[in-house]
Amino acid sequence: MSGAVEAKLAELGLTLPEVAAPLAAYQPAVRSGNYVFTAGQLPMVKGSLPVTGKVGAEVSPEQAKELAGICALNALAAVKSVVGDLDRIARVVKVVGFIASAPDFTGQPAVLNGASELLGEVLGEKGVHARSAVGVAVLPLDAPVEVEFQVELLPGA
Repeated sequence: MSGAVEAKLAELGLTLPEVAAPLAAYQPAVRSGNYVFTAGQLPMVKGSLPVTGKVGAEVSPEQAKELAGICALNALAAVKSVVGDLDRIARVVKVVGFIASAPDFTGQPAVLNGASELLGEVLGEKGVHARSAVGVAVLPLDAPVEVEFQVELLPGA
């Protein structure tokens, strides 16, 4: 374990997964100055999706909210792969969630709460962020949810 953030994860019964292998020509996370930008993270668990389909049809909003939390955990792993220690995070700046939605589903913000709430539990005030919750027709591998975010690092980190 590296530090306080990973200790908090352990206290919550969570562990950082291995960084998911990219599905195409990109990096899971990239650092630019004091910021780290993650690629969109699917709710992969040990290399596969636990469920597929559209939220509001094959996937319940409650399942999708849990999946958004998994996406956030995967994104934290991607950040760690670039900076080495999650205690170097000054704050989460922006979270963007894409929710594969049935045509009449309008609960995207509640689904993305799964990611936002996880970040708040793990990072406290540093996890409070701006965000966008976007309904889309389809996501890679028929995933119900995809989450990306950007974090600011502590000066000199």
